[in-house]
Amino acid sequence: MLVLFPMNNNTYYKIIMLLSVFGMVLAFYLFYNYLTRPAFQICTISETINCDEVTKGTLSTLFGVPVSLVGLLGYLGILMAASLAKPKVILGFALFGTLFCLRLTILEIFVVKVICPVCIACQINMLVILFLSIVHSKKPVLNES
Repeated sequence: MLVLFPMNNNTYYKIIMLLSVFGMVLAFYLFYNYLTRPAFQICTISETINCDEVTKGTLSTLFGVPVSLVGLLGYLGILMAASLAKPKVILGFALFGTLFCLRLTILEIFVVKVICPVCIACQINMLVILFLSIVHSKKPVLNES
């Protein structure tokens, strides 16, 4: 079996924790924008490139729950699973998160015709977590040293 990314479990969990904290920062920014209207908005570039549709518009909630809060809780779940060394839980959260982000991205682009840069960053971050989780689940375990 070809090991593309040889890393021990400690390195894997540290990388996943780092990526989940980064995702939490992104999701918290979107959730903060959902709750308030901050003076400085890094996400508002133009009418078609902004986060307003995701934080304030029709895509901001799913069944009454802010999508940014779902993302924040998802990344928190990944962080907790990584800190407890639960690779299958990480994989499950990452798979759900990737599908959830993909749904949102498709609706942004094809329905409301807006691109949210922070959402795209979340999608890429979640894809990296999913990819690492799949690679980790397929590889032999290296020594912890």
